[in-house]
Amino acid sequence: MLDEIKLDSCYRTGNQRDDSEELEEWLPNINEGKTKGRCQRGTVEMAERKKVTKRVAKPKEPKPKEPKPKAERKPRAARVAKAKRLSMNLSSHNAAVPGDMPHECPSSSQHFPKVKKEEPDDSFTFDEPAQKKQRTTNAAQGRPIKLKSGNSCVEDIEMNWDPIQVLAEKTGVEQWVCANIAQLFQEENTIPFMVRYRKELINHMDADAVRDVQLTLEELRSVAKKSKSVSQTLKKEGVLTSELEMALKNCTTAGDIDHVYAPYKKGSKLSKARRAKELGLEPVALTLLQAPQTLDLHSSIQPNTKGLSTLDEVTTGVQEILTDMIAKDKETLTHRTGGGGTDGALPCLALCRLSLQVTLLFQTLAINRGENLKILTVKVNVPDWVKNDFCRWCINVRWRPQGFAQPELMTILKNAIEDSYRRFILPFLSRGYRTKLTTSAEKESIAMFVRNLRQRLLMCPVRGRVIMGVDPGFHHGCKIAILSPTSQILHTDVAYLHGPAKHKEAENLRHLINFFFFFNSCQTIVIGNGKACRETEAFFTDLIKQRFFKPLDVSYCITDEAGASIYSVSPEAVKEMPGMDPNLRSAVSIGRRVQDPLAELIKIDPKHIGIGTYQHDVSQSLLRAALDGVVQECVSFVGVDINICSETLMRHIAGLNAGRARSIMEWKEKNGPFLNREQLKLVKGLGPKSFQQCAGFIRINPETVRSIDSGGNEGLKVPLKQTAEKKKVKGSGSASNQFNPLDQTCIHPESYSIALRFLSQIGGNLDQMGSAVLRQSIESSVKSRGLDVLAKSLDTTPETLQLIVDGLTQPPGFDIRQDFEQADFKREIVSMSDLHDGMVLTGRVTNTALFGAFVDIGVGRSGLIPKRFITPDKLPVDQRRRSLALGPGERVEVRVMNVDLQRNRITLDLIRVLR
Repeated sequence: MLDEIKLDSCYRTGNQRDDSEELEEWLPNINEGKTKGRCQRGTVEMAERKKVTKRVAKPKEPKPKEPKPKAERKPRAARVAKAKRLSMNLSSHNAAVPGDMPHECPSSSQHFPKVKKEEPDDSFTFDEPAQKKQRTTNAAQGRPIKLKSGNSCVEDIEMNWDPIQVLAEKTGVEQWVCANIAQLFQEENTIPFMVRYRKELINHMDADAVRDVQLTLEELRSVAKKSKSVSQTLKKEGVLTSELEMALKNCTTAGDIDHVYAPYKKGSKLSKARRAKELGLEPVALTLLQAPQTLDLHSSIQPNTKGLSTLDEVTTGVQEILTDMIAKDKETLTHRTGGGGTDGALPCLALCRLSLQVTLLFQTLAINRGENLKILTVKVNVPDWVKNDFCRWCINVRWRPQGFAQPELMTILKNAIEDSYRRFILPFLSRGYRTKLTTSAEKESIAMFVRNLRQRLLMCPVRGRVIMGVDPGFHHGCKIAILSPTSQILHTDVAYLHGPAKHKEAENLRHLINFFFFFNSCQTIVIGNGKACRETEAFFTDLIKQRFFKPLDVSYCITDEAGASIYSVSPEAVKEMPGMDPNLRSAVSIGRRVQDPLAELIKIDPKHIGIGTYQHDVSQSLLRAALDGVVQECVSFVGVDINICSETLMRHIAGLNAGRARSIMEWKEKNGPFLNREQLKLVKGLGPKSFQQCAGFIRINPETVRSIDSGGNEGLKVPLKQTAEKKKVKGSGSASNQFNPLDQTCIHPESYSIALRFLSQIGGNLDQMGSAVLRQSIESSVKSRGLDVLAKSLDTTPETLQLIVDGLTQPPGFDIRQDFEQADFKREIVSMSDLHDGMVLTGRVTNTALFGAFVDIGVGRSGLIPKRFITPDKLPVDQRRRSLALGPGERVEVRVMNVDLQRNRITLDLIRVLR
């Protein structure tokens, strides 16, 4: 692995700074009125348009023919030779031809000869347009419905750029959609609520795409806040100028603000450019650009002033000012980062002595880890032709003097451009490319983690079975927990099936027989995949083959036990199972992971459940936000029976939190089960907005309420005293104590009246919900009149009506997870030694990474399907997405490509995805 290989660094920067006082970073435009206020990075076409309105006009003087002094050539040649010696070109075609950049710059009326621009091999570019987010439904795209409140949602972003426009450019989402999403977040709407109940406003975007817009919007807000804070700091120090304030308001990233603020931080040394300006040389530098024919450098010499005493000192000061101006100029920076015509090239990461071109994002994270561990030295290698192109463009276009310039003045300008590139532009390009590589890799890794977690949480639950959960072990025995179909703990014990205590086999077998026959015909075993897993699996397989449990038809499955030990000693586990041994709690958790994966896995930190890769190498704040978001999304979309769910599960419902979940549990303890959604309004701390966000994801199941009512009372009613008290406190009035069949569905209470009118139109009623008769009637009506026409007649949107149709036609207790995969129950086993090349097997994906997918084929070791074998033609149409093709829980048919018994590795080829 990269982080285990120690390599000596042979690449050292060729840009060693001779002056410790020089700034380490480039400074974007502070600038002297050269830009037009646009701060977004332009495309190539935008840059070409900018060339028409360049900063200076062409001179009217005739073009003189001037000789090229040989004295000027030697130092330049030495510099070129040194740069080539210290540079590492990754491809020979990227090397600039010596002499492309003349040693002696001509007068401003001369142009450099055009050279052919080489195209790099790498087809990947950072500045390509962002891809549009894919929708998760087959419905038509949403219409441009703009919210009435306009852009008030971004009034706190007081910058020189349009927040919605920048948001759209960064995310690749239409501006009207970005405006709607920003407004919805301003109104405290949650992502699950927006994705399900506001589809027409977000153009049917999925939750991941909306979350990306949210994170980008928060980044823009933090940039605006930081810009304001820095401006206030500079104002207190008395150094804030209008140009500096403009530069801060032009910044679109926190890094840009840091660059602008760097020279003014306390403790920063005064740069050479600022010292030269204090000596009064700034007008001289501007004259060199605007009227070089009138400039006389000798007139600026002041023999008794340090920095102005000689012509060389004056020349050096003017050059430093020009260098600083070039480095801070926005248009110059834009040309180099996105609009310069040769920016399709990607300077690649040079990894020590290896000319390694990074094409896979996970390699970037691996290299970063190696660098952090001081094992690797990483350098961005920018080809020489980039410098030549930059210098040519600066002299001929952007910084071309407005008039005839003497050779000595052109030499000053040429040296300033080269110095600016070496000291400021090149380091900025290096940092920028590495930052973009890392950011892209982090986003890809987090996206993979999120998708794996979503598929793990949404695995189909196993209902109606008594489960034996087994946490295998050798010396300390196998911990066993018997669970009822509703996940209640019936019995726990320890059986020594392996190791020193195996001589008690007869007693252990007697215990097992009692378990299976006494606890309501327990026929399902769930074994954790930890230590002694395969030995335990073999033990039960032998018993099954010997018909030991006859007449019971016993089967087993293997489940991932990652995080079970951590959960077993957590405060939540102690509260849920007080007084129980932590090892037995692990067995309970293993069994419940099959009975209801969502309800059990949300109790564990997602980073501990064995999914994803490089989770410790990405931004922890972004990872946490994404994982919390996908947990909330899964819990909400599945729906929660409010009367039987745990407090832990409840706090993940959209619109709720730990405090509101606790208040709901306290309300139930005091008043009994909820009879309808309206009663949620009586809970302390649950206001109208929280009710709006959570109501559609909460289910009221009459059967659950009846089972809770152990006394068999007629009316499960809210006590009048409690209702009256809540009316006084909240002013919301009393809630009905009657069941509402719509409370079992995904239909939101705000649409109940529409649902009733729709039923009236088709001649149906609530008692028919989920029946074949009502389904046929609805399908006939939609087919004959069309969804759009029906929606218009009901004064609603087609998206809302489609949700109503789904809620009315789905059977009671419908679970979206029934279409997802569930655990494979087996009755036999194969070993790794039984495998051979070409064997075709079925298995289940256990984890996916950016380099492939791991598949459990039941031999004690997961096989790897390398990424090159996961091709679009082997995948269903809806899964043909780069790097996200397979996910945990999916069943696949594979072919064994290679079995390496010595290294304990299995290579597989994907044949197809089983459905």
